[in-house]
Amino acid sequence: MRVGLVQYRARKGDGAGSRGDLVRLATAAAREAQLVVLPEMAATGYAFADAAAVRAVAEPADGPTAAALGAVARAERVWLVAGFPEQAGDRLYNSALVLDPQGRVAFVYRKTLLYDADVPWATPGDSGYRAFETDFGRFGVGICMDLNDDAFVDWVGRSRLDAVAFPTNWVEEPGSGIETWAYWAWRMAGQKAALVAANTWGTDGAMSFTGLSAVLQGGRILASLPAAGDGAVVVTLD
Repeated sequence: MRVGLVQYRARKGDGAGSRGDLVRLATAAAREAQLVVLPEMAATGYAFADAAAVRAVAEPADGPTAAALGAVARAERVWLVAGFPEQAGDRLYNSALVLDPQGRVAFVYRKTLLYDADVPWATPGDSGYRAFETDFGRFGVGICMDLNDDAFVDWVGRSRLDAVAFPTNWVEEPGSGIETWAYWAWRMAGQKAALVAANTWGTDGAMSFTGLSAVLQGGRILASLPAAGDGAVVVTLD
């Protein structure tokens, strides 16, 4: 299985510009990969004051982000996973699009375990977890805080996944002394599946993000990006 990830810092307030950047980066990864993962809330940024602020940038599952990235998935014949703030009727979800190689929305995963910054606006996800069978292997999806949920980690093991597509906005916890990669590896200890963690970087309001997007498998870093800067990387899993 060849997996790619994109690390990206959104242009806050410029959704069209962010989507253009994401198309460019995703295309670069998709030319070599079979599965490409983009960050959580990739085109909008993550820190919002309240539900009204999120509602101004949220979109339905068939909105402009799906249209832009679906064209990449279709052109390059890849599976693509990207985070976005979903508007579903009156509800808002922190969600991830799963786009198939025809560019269609195969599934919308909704973040199950909310982080503190999600609570003022997001509804806890009701999609459940789903495994996707492909010609190259089996993958599932989790978003950021989900990795702290033992139920999610248990599901990954039971589902015999080859990879976990993991859009994230992983934050630095001041004074924690916990390194990002070490923590991710600890949560995935004993799992066959590789964690394909696509993160953002820099600051958004008062929040600071670690970057360091990486593919981890069996406690090893197979590919990674630095703590700062946009980029993409592709690796073949063991």
